[in-house]
Amino acid sequence: MGRFYIHTTDGHIATQKQLVEAGLATMDDDPARPWFPINAPIDATTMWYAAMRKQEKGVYIGTLVFRHQPHHTLLLEKGWEEVPVEEIGLPGTTSEISPAPDLG
Repeated sequence: MGRFYIHTTDGHIATQKQLVEAGLATMDDDPARPWFPINAPIDATTMWYAAMRKQEKGVYIGTLVFRHQPHHTLLLEKGWEEVPVEEIGLPGTTSEISPAPDLG
């Protein structure tokens, strides 16, 4: 997947690729504020990680956590929201990421 960013004003989460496709970033440069990089492994994928957000003091913060692990549960209990995979991206664009495959 690559890097993830959160829009600190409205809480949208997007991948670096989506931001590059929209002309808001390059593969070498981060997008301008209010986009902020989410601290996560460079190879994070929504198959294993959940994108989480929370509004604190008027701005949104974001993180990626392993799904179905104690830390994921703790963040949900503390008011964090899991962003559905289909909502990751820029509003009004067609650039989407593939949902996690069904392994069952």
